[in-house]
Amino acid sequence: MDATVTKIKPDIGAEITGISGHAFVAAGVAADAQRLLDAHGVLIYRDANIDDDDLKAFTRLLGPVHEFPDVAVVSLDPELSRSASVQNGTFYWHIDGTMVEYPHQITLLTCLEPANDGSGDTEFANTYAAYDALSDGEKAELEHLQVRYSYLNRQRLKQGFMTPESIESLKKMPPRDRSLVWTHRTGRKSMLLGSQAGEVIGWPIDKGEAFLGRLLEWSTQPRFTLRHHWTRGDLVLWDNTGILHRAHPYALESGRLMHRTTVDSDQHVATVGGGTGDYVA
Repeated sequence: MDATVTKIKPDIGAEITGISGHAFVAAGVAADAQRLLDAHGVLIYRDANIDDDDLKAFTRLLGPVHEFPDVAVVSLDPELSRSASVQNGTFYWHIDGTMVEYPHQITLLTCLEPANDGSGDTEFANTYAAYDALSDGEKAELEHLQVRYSYLNRQRLKQGFMTPESIESLKKMPPRDRSLVWTHRTGRKSMLLGSQAGEVIGWPIDKGEAFLGRLLEWSTQPRFTLRHHWTRGDLVLWDNTGILHRAHPYALESGRLMHRTTVDSDQHVATVGGGTGDYVA
């Protein structure tokens, strides 16, 4: 099966057509996907129409599978998804697995049902490219900064989806103190940003929040971002170690339904301390 690859933007994204269904379960297709991810960060396979068994098999070809043997259901319907109560948190920029020692390497998301009202796009931002575009002086300023990451930092606690039930659920994942700049084994550098990045260690909270907010604004400007409008059968992969993402808001009534698998990473995020377990109200 011949595939056609089209670059979407200079700094992020490629669209692939001509691969569907069981054809994904091939070592060559996985190798091509890894090569294209390194080059583009986000891959959009149109009309992939991949079922769960083939999705798991394809994921396994890319690396160690997280949450195997089950796929994760992404939905606001609590009867379909165990994480429905916190899914509104995905409306804010984040990476998957921020709070674990080895954040997921690759996320795969396939569309079973797009939102019936046209909502629910997913947007991506390339923090590799955003870091590369900083001046040498700005890079030097970031190099040794440590950040406290928490699902329950002050900014997140202001978000509307934070019900008492979701707060109790998220308390199971304590804060982590980590380097802001993630230096990968390859020598590439990305920035660990997003809604979980709550404060710069050693700075007043207000100053740190403002600084992290400016960095996030820089990294999510149009040149570094890609917005994907879902159609049934789409499969999207992204390099979760350098690509932020967020879902644009959608409602339970929209019927939006996705299945997700993830590839575990062996690239450790430098952890300083480990957080305190205390949350800022």
